[in-house]
Amino acid sequence: MGQVLLDVLAARHGESFKAHKSNALVAEVKIIGGPKLILAKPLSYMNLSGGPTSSLMSFYKIEPENLIVVHDELDIPPTTFRLKLGGGHGGHNGLRDIISAIDSKDFIRVRLGIGRPPGSMDAADYVLKNFSASDLAEFKTTLEIAADAVEEIVGNGLVSTQDKYHSPAD
Repeated sequence: MGQVLLDVLAARHGESFKAHKSNALVAEVKIIGGPKLILAKPLSYMNLSGGPTSSLMSFYKIEPENLIVVHDELDIPPTTFRLKLGGGHGGHNGLRDIISAIDSKDFIRVRLGIGRPPGSMDAADYVLKNFSASDLAEFKTTLEIAADAVEEIVGNGLVSTQDKYHSPAD
């Protein structure tokens, strides 16, 4: 789901992804009135996202506090997203690898809810399956709003964005 959100952001700004020496596809987006946003899709397995992330951070001179990682989240209902700073990996192997590679937990996370797998389906199989066209259609509005939130984080910071996109019960 994270890569689909990056596609939304790139398309919104008329950019496309290009191969980068960091083992990732990269699109550079200029936020109107704000800084450049580097969108990156690691070409490694999701569980090995740390290497490409660390390489890109070094290449673009990005500090952990300016890193925004977009990822799927089993513990959040589908078509919902949450924003947070720091924390552990929560069993997410891609986050675990990023935390290890950059030696920091202090980065922003955009957590896209996908819910729990149906029935007795293995969680790993569930998160690695391709989304159907109907699944993506269901997530379309959420992805657009989450893309707005990413741009808001870049322009106005995390706390202001959380205030805007999270309800008081969150």
